[in-house]
Amino acid sequence: MKLKLNWGVGIVLAFVGFIGFIMYFVITMSSDKKYSHDLVSSDYYKKELNYQKAIEATKNAKKLKENIKIERVKEGLKIIFPKDFDAKLIKGKVFLYRPSNKQLDYETPIVVSDSSYLLMPDKRLLDGRWNIIVDWSYKEQGFLFKKEIFY
Repeated sequence: MKLKLNWGVGIVLAFVGFIGFIMYFVITMSSDKKYSHDLVSSDYYKKELNYQKAIEATKNAKKLKENIKIERVKEGLKIIFPKDFDAKLIKGKVFLYRPSNKQLDYETPIVVSDSSYLLMPDKRLLDGRWNIIVDWSYKEQGFLFKKEIFY
């Protein structure tokens, strides 16, 4: 007996092969532990509260008459805080994120001089793109400033 292979049989075989491949893929992805990427974290509520605080801090920063300014100077990067705030009461941290190299990321606490600015030394900053996040507070009110800079 000779099996006659025509275009109808070819289409059926192609469908069966494709469905078999998809079933293999679905079963492998759902049962193998190395492909387990849950979108829900165990401390979801805590993270949501932090996210809400960041939203409120960003809104507070936008309401300011004068927000943070960033200037490149010979000594490095100068982060200038609003002049109408007492420099001694400003607390927080500055996070510099380098998208191209994780090893260059760093965080530093805010220590503001009497002239209301913080100087990030030039030796820590390589030329290129940086994302700067200034998370600061003044009299228990939080502020958040984010900006992309090219150094």
